[in-house]
Amino acid sequence: MAVVLALLALLVAAAALVVALRNGRSSGTTGADDLPADAAGLRREVAALRAEAVGALRHLAVVRYDAFDEMGGRLSWSLALLDDTGDGVVLTSIRGRNEARTYAKSVAGWSSEQELSPEEAEAVAHARLARS
Repeated sequence: MAVVLALLALLVAAAALVVALRNGRSSGTTGADDLPADAAGLRREVAALRAEAVGALRHLAVVRYDAFDEMGGRLSWSLALLDDTGDGVVLTSIRGRNEARTYAKSVAGWSSEQELSPEEAEAVAHARLARS
């Protein structure tokens, strides 16, 4: 009985695979239909994608450190999240023995109106050098 059920399950699976493959071929959902066929069209498409990505937070860097002498393990950190023009935010979490504090500072053009700590400035510098 178990052998018959196993064979029946195998036949159903094979039929489902055949149907899925046949539907995939006939619908033509390869994604290539959406792309232009000529080089100029491809250049326009790439330019549009690049223009879209300018505002994306693509430059990221984390600096971990010990904020206090009595703390070990580099549990404090500064994280820079910036776009291609250097706009974004620096998030900082300072871990003490009994508490943790989190700060956010805005960044425009790779600098901030608020004074950055050395670790925050280092995170921005590393993010600027980061290639995505």
